[in-house]
Amino acid sequence: MRTTLIQTLGDELYDALRGRHTVTPPTDRHPDLTVDEAYRISLHLLERRLADGEKVIGKKIGLTSRAVQQMLKVDQPDFGFLTDAMVFNQGEDMPISDRLIQPRAEGEVAFILKKDLTGPGVTAADVLAATECLIPCFEVVDSRVEDWRITIADTVADNASCGLFVLGDQAVSPRQVDLVTCGMVVEKNGAILSTGAGAAALGSPVNCVAWLANTLGRFGIPLKAGEVILSGSLVPLEPVQAGDVMRVDIGGIGSASVRFV
Repeated sequence: MRTTLIQTLGDELYDALRGRHTVTPPTDRHPDLTVDEAYRISLHLLERRLADGEKVIGKKIGLTSRAVQQMLKVDQPDFGFLTDAMVFNQGEDMPISDRLIQPRAEGEVAFILKKDLTGPGVTAADVLAATECLIPCFEVVDSRVEDWRITIADTVADNASCGLFVLGDQAVSPRQVDLVTCGMVVEKNGAILSTGAGAAALGSPVNCVAWLANTLGRFGIPLKAGEVILSGSLVPLEPVQAGDVMRVDIGGIGSASVRFV
């Protein structure tokens, strides 16, 4: 493991995050960068953020739908860490002009856990048993890599392209929803933009959370009770700018909306 390289790239991405500028893709300069090394870079980036006073409040799964994988030319999911500096509540304006560089929004189902989940061996049934409730969510991803020219290692190193997210004000039990067939409708500025269903994300958002628990288990990291777990987009990513308003409706769960400033 190349410790110096991992720290250097983690510091570079931290500086890009704070300075709102992009960097050339790490894999352009280090084509042999592995996914495991990229996760170590992400952990170093997280350490820098925690040193600033941020606190981890959850995790996210990214790149779960084929539509998003094809758009970004990657072939597997990834994960990142959510902090208290990233979350917004329903009705709050989201200041993407001040916080993000090249934002894109996606509709998701957020899982709120009531029990820890520690891989390996976590099943879909384990996820349902550990989930307190489901909440509709908008994740607004961002990339510190110029022009979104990312390989899987680039986005992993960049904390899975985490940006900001907003949680809706409705919550339901996971037992009340068929997460395979639940439909999603995303609107932008009053017009329907895209539709999707739970099956678009690894067959079900529940499978995404199980994948995350088992993947994090390799690093000795649990999903913890009380955490927010963003389960991945069911629709394509949509570029957004100040002045845009978006809404997501998820069958059986509810809706979330956000105005960008």
